[in-house]
Amino acid sequence: MFTPILTIASKEIKDNFRNRWVVFIGLILTSLSLIISFSGSVVTGELAVPELPMLMASLSSIGVFILPLTAILLSYDSFIGEEESGTLLLLLSYPLSRSQILLGKFVGHITVLACTIVFSFGLTAALIHVFTGTELSLLLPLFCHLVFSSILLSMCFVLVGYVVSLQVAEKAKAIAILLFIWVAVVLVYDLILLTLMVAEAVELSSQLLQVMILLNPSDIFRALMLVAAPQQDTSSSLSSLVQFPLSNLYIALTIWVGVMMLISQSLFHRKIF
Repeated sequence: MFTPILTIASKEIKDNFRNRWVVFIGLILTSLSLIISFSGSVVTGELAVPELPMLMASLSSIGVFILPLTAILLSYDSFIGEEESGTLLLLLSYPLSRSQILLGKFVGHITVLACTIVFSFGLTAALIHVFTGTELSLLLPLFCHLVFSSILLSMCFVLVGYVVSLQVAEKAKAIAILLFIWVAVVLVYDLILLTLMVAEAVELSSQLLQVMILLNPSDIFRALMLVAAPQQDTSSSLSSLVQFPLSNLYIALTIWVGVMMLISQSLFHRKIF
């Protein structure tokens, strides 16, 4: 059962690490994390690491833009690309179930993304500890939340890439649709939600605000980090507007991953090649 999945995952890992743009995006994420951590205060005329709540909010803002984009760039041609090249039909001719193929690709893609996330944020945490003396007991819980929630967010958008890849007839259409989804979900929707969060009439729309958070995995991720590292002045902090406990936000993000996995499996099993 697990051997075919691991074999397919190993192939995906090798293929993706051969693509230099994956390493390039990893370097971008690492560079931005370090710049924000150590140079983000330059605009104020001083060089200091921001307070942890502010730092985590900044790092999560980077993650919410880069990680979904990286995930869809990894997964957009997972099925349509192999269908166009003829390798998917060859793969289906082997004694493999479609679920094994899907899970193998998923494990491979998430392994690549998890390595990038752990390296980028782990290096940032290590350097903050070394150069500022911040206690590991303060750093580790926050960065563990950041890493784990980033992986869940990446899982969700990898599966979104699978859904689109299984629906279209050309790779160009897949990447165009996914980029549109990325702009709509990560930029437009997020901007609307943040506007509501800071609006004067936010108390009148509190229930609507909570529902809107749950309808977008990127906003669940952002809300999760706001709750995990709340600012000291809770009266003016955006984290005070999020009414979900940390565990519920993790559950919501996990449900998004499960739902997208079920949709991907259903589409793959019904697709005729």
